[in-house]
Amino acid sequence: MIKYTLSFIVLLMISFSAQSQKRIDPTDKDKVLANALKEKFPDDNVALVTSKDFVTFGYNKRDQKVTVEHQAKENMINIDVRADIQAYSFYDGESSIEEFDIRYRNEKNAGFFIRDEAYQSEDLFHNDTRVQYTTIDFPVKGYRYLTNIIKHYKDIKYFTKLYFNGEYPVAKKTIVVVVPNWLNLELKELNFEGYDITKKVTNNDKGNAKIHTYTIENIEAMYKEESTPGPTYIYPHILVLAKTYKQNGKTINIFNETQDLYNWYKSLVNSLENDNTPIKDKVKELTENAKTDEEKIKNIYYWVQDNIRYIAFEDGIAGFKPDEASNVFTKRYGDCKGMANLTKQMLIEAGFDARLTWIGTKRIAYDYSTPNLSVDNHMICTLFKDDETIFLDGTEKFNAFGEYADRIQGKQVLIENGDAYILKHVPVSDAEFNKERFAYNLTLSQDHITGSVDKTFNGESRSSLLYYFNNLKNDKKDEFLEYYLNKGNSNIKVSNIETSDLLNRDDKINIAYDVVIKNAVSSFDDQVYIDLDFDKELSNFKLEKRKADYIFSSKKDLESTTRLEIPKGYKIAHLPENISVSSNNYDMDVKFSKDNNIIVYKKQFKIKNAKIETSDFEEWNGFIDQLNAIYNEQIILTKE
Repeated sequence: MIKYTLSFIVLLMISFSAQSQKRIDPTDKDKVLANALKEKFPDDNVALVTSKDFVTFGYNKRDQKVTVEHQAKENMINIDVRADIQAYSFYDGESSIEEFDIRYRNEKNAGFFIRDEAYQSEDLFHNDTRVQYTTIDFPVKGYRYLTNIIKHYKDIKYFTKLYFNGEYPVAKKTIVVVVPNWLNLELKELNFEGYDITKKVTNNDKGNAKIHTYTIENIEAMYKEESTPGPTYIYPHILVLAKTYKQNGKTINIFNETQDLYNWYKSLVNSLENDNTPIKDKVKELTENAKTDEEKIKNIYYWVQDNIRYIAFEDGIAGFKPDEASNVFTKRYGDCKGMANLTKQMLIEAGFDARLTWIGTKRIAYDYSTPNLSVDNHMICTLFKDDETIFLDGTEKFNAFGEYADRIQGKQVLIENGDAYILKHVPVSDAEFNKERFAYNLTLSQDHITGSVDKTFNGESRSSLLYYFNNLKNDKKDEFLEYYLNKGNSNIKVSNIETSDLLNRDDKINIAYDVVIKNAVSSFDDQVYIDLDFDKELSNFKLEKRKADYIFSSKKDLESTTRLEIPKGYKIAHLPENISVSSNNYDMDVKFSKDNNIIVYKKQFKIKNAKIETSDFEEWNGFIDQLNAIYNEQIILTKE
């Protein structure tokens, strides 16, 4: 009887398990849907059938702050054979995760364990960000899960934007923002052009709030590509501009105008206790023997670059508040805000007019006409001297005084000015500012090519080389130079290397050396075949299957001239064809010519705006194909 009862229970459990499994297995309709979504989004393995953001606002009387509740509900479906993904949500000292729930399609709890850990990143020295996450497994195609995450923001100023695109493509995306009448909030619509986004504004049932509903269908996931423009440039999104709110008959500003944003930033700066006592002796040491004001400024600026290690530091309010200059000086490390404040205080100590300056790098599309905490992500120092405005960024190692990295060129800056502020723009340099000139003077020597090389580097090409070189241990520097010059090619032997001062960031770098190239010459009968290009720049730079513009770290301007002496008794039998292409973003030119008994091979590559746009891709890729053909083509000499 006992055996019979146990057997019955086992059978019942198996039957119940089978019935439960049947209730969560893909339906025929889900399988059809998965196939249809896979056709639309062939590069993805998971899609969202629906995704809904629901945003509401409240008021915390104790803290006197407007709060935000952001609910994200997703109906996920596997559109591949199987998939394993992570569901996650970040939070920090200004926010919390109120609910993190994952269910099967029948709305039964899926039983996933949600982990809660401090977020670690190689890019951040310290931050207060935490993440809740779990791994979700999709065993078969068409399998679905329902996720529900509710995140609470303690202060509306930290809730800055809503994107339509996400990690996965979406069949139907909805964003609902319920704005109470006591809150003055602008929903600024950006990058909507080219997208079929519907918008509807209605009153709620009580008539005390407006409901903004946005809907879009069949929207792709965010691009999984490197070197893309910042997301604020390329994806449709809503910038949340919290302006004012009313409580007890009073109107209180949040970020109604740029002045309000500045006031909040300045309140953080005013709370600093900058005691310059620890830095006085160092400032005196750096300036007492300087002959000019410019030399004093450079000595201070370069000392900060060379002696303060940059770290990223995000921890609640410390993510926006600079560290005291004395702390950064003593610890010898700081984030951009701490380094900017140290630069400012050292210059003030030396008698100069220096100010803290907020700026958004080129990753950010906004300027200060949109007062919002997402408008900037960086801080530098501004020096006012003899009617000139000079920007100093201590995080840019080996950046020369008066020169600016491409990532901040042209960007608007917010400069402290007592109770007011000053808006200016960082000057823009053209590609020639970063000029690289290579000159090869070569001759044939049996089956080798020998000769001399002279290379010069300017602007960011110079500063990046100095940075890498001076970060090496002393016993590795010669080895690095040799490797840098021969690109790790054992067929290229460099010797007699002479350089300009590789500690001087104020002048161009010059590197001269002798070279012997093996396996670049072959002879058959009366003909000589020569591989003349050893650098082959851009050879792997076809932009295929790419959806977003390609962004370079800086503008490029390379001029490479190779002169090869034709041996006596030989003449040119074949030279590759010249090629050139030009657009708003680049000028590319490769030419072969003969100057008496010299073959002249000249390359001029100019990337004018530090980007290749998607509209350029077809022409660009065609040029790269032609360029690679030249790299693979040999010059042929024949006996006269």
